[in-house]
Amino acid sequence: MLNSALSIIHDEHRSLAAVVHGLRYLVRESRTRNTRPDFKVLWAMISYLDEFPEKLHHPKESAYLFARLRQRTHDADTVLAELERQHITGAQRVRDLELALGHYEADSPDGLEKFSESVEKFAAEILKHMAFEESILIPMARKHLTADDWVEIGAAFGENGDPRFDAEADHECRDLFSRIVNLAPPPIGVGPARNKDLDARS
Repeated sequence: MLNSALSIIHDEHRSLAAVVHGLRYLVRESRTRNTRPDFKVLWAMISYLDEFPEKLHHPKESAYLFARLRQRTHDADTVLAELERQHITGAQRVRDLELALGHYEADSPDGLEKFSESVEKFAAEILKHMAFEESILIPMARKHLTADDWVEIGAAFGENGDPRFDAEADHECRDLFSRIVNLAPPPIGVGPARNKDLDARS
């Protein structure tokens, strides 16, 4: 069950990273081409960054992976405290993204600049966070957690996880991710290219 649990966690990290990289790409395209983006795509991406990591992925990490590791060893206490701090900071960064995108869509003079800054700050922090988990936390978990721990963690991260976590919200996140793929232009998704230049590059 260890491999199953870790496979789910890695897959969730990859999905999150894909949306983050897509968001950065669209913002950089707007800056380079001096064009207005498709705000439906940007709002869908930020909704995903709010719904998935903040309401599903991170809470399950805290309730299961972090909690079990605390029970098995004190060697991870400092690492877990830092990761919990990063979860709290990440939630605030999403609020910052929402506020900045609202100003950008409302045509504030520095809207694109401020939104771009917020996106880059969020991206740098969340990618660093996931890398920290995969390079430091997961090896510690492999070392200290039991087979039963991994069964519980795998079940919690799977579709039939703990009822404390909303299964409907899980499905909504999957649907939202599919919507992003369908809305976003190549090379992010399969939606319509925004101009001939982008068509040529896809």
